[in-house]
Amino acid sequence: MSGLLPEGFWTRNETLVAIVIVLFCVLATASDPLFFSATTLTDLLRASIVLGILAVAAMLVLVSGGIDVSFTAIAVFAMYATTVLTLALMPDLPWYLIFGISIGIGACLGAINGIFIAGFGLPTLIVTLGTLSVFRGFLLTFVGSQRISALPPEMREFSRMMITRGTTEAGNFYALPWAFAALVFVVVLTWFILHKTMLGRSIFAIGGSVESARRIGINVRATQFFVYVYVGALAGLAGIIHGAMGRMADPFSLVGLELSVIAAVVLGGARLIGGYGTITGTLLGVALIVLVQNSLIVVGIPSTWQSVTIGLLILLGTGLPAWQAKRAAARAA
Repeated sequence: MSGLLPEGFWTRNETLVAIVIVLFCVLATASDPLFFSATTLTDLLRASIVLGILAVAAMLVLVSGGIDVSFTAIAVFAMYATTVLTLALMPDLPWYLIFGISIGIGACLGAINGIFIAGFGLPTLIVTLGTLSVFRGFLLTFVGSQRISALPPEMREFSRMMITRGTTEAGNFYALPWAFAALVFVVVLTWFILHKTMLGRSIFAIGGSVESARRIGINVRATQFFVYVYVGALAGLAGIIHGAMGRMADPFSLVGLELSVIAAVVLGGARLIGGYGTITGTLLGVALIVLVQNSLIVVGIPSTWQSVTIGLLILLGTGLPAWQAKRAAARAA
């Protein structure tokens, strides 16, 4: 059996997270036979959409050797600014054009990160911490700070578009929105970029060693700039989906989601030092975070404990690989 599997398969983060998810589902099903109902599954998939898109974006940054904590600010800025502009100038604009505007605004904000990081060579964490505050402050000061519940008609219509809907035998309603297709698209596109293009190889290369990447002819600045523009675009998409599905443009939303996103990516095996990360691992990390958060809510545990749980998962996700690496080094010695 072990010969059929890659070396180190059972010690990979992806494998360990998958095992934890399976055990979690078995225990949940044992305590509640309705856990695997259509209602629960569609609720979990719906909760994974925004978190999943942002996690894929964060994973791409980590692979490139950086870290971005401004993506939630970009998402909210793009969503709220798009809503305000649409209501003021083109209230009947089709939903796909509204999404395009939000993606464009997100890409522009991501380009600001890219200019400081790729152009001036500033540390990624410092830059994105700064732009996180700047984007949020600018939004609340100059764009607006009031919650908007009267969204453009097309955004409301998008929130009602479902891939499937129905009622279970127990009488519980279930529905999976078309927004889930956006997550699938982002996953496929990002996988293609990372594994089927020279750009993807360049992203892995600069994450492993910037100097080595330069020596083999990779345009490090252009690659880094693309990463932050692409991440900004994904944040803009996640933001407008969040607003449409929640049927409200709230400039204070998504605050604190950075912790869950980073936890999902780290649990999925992405290295904080760069050079490694997988789409599969990221999605498994998202699945575990969503399972944990929803289960805590179901059993009535206060939301404040969710942060404690996510923090512990981050420590586990970073500590376990470090312990494994130290153990392997000791054996080699």
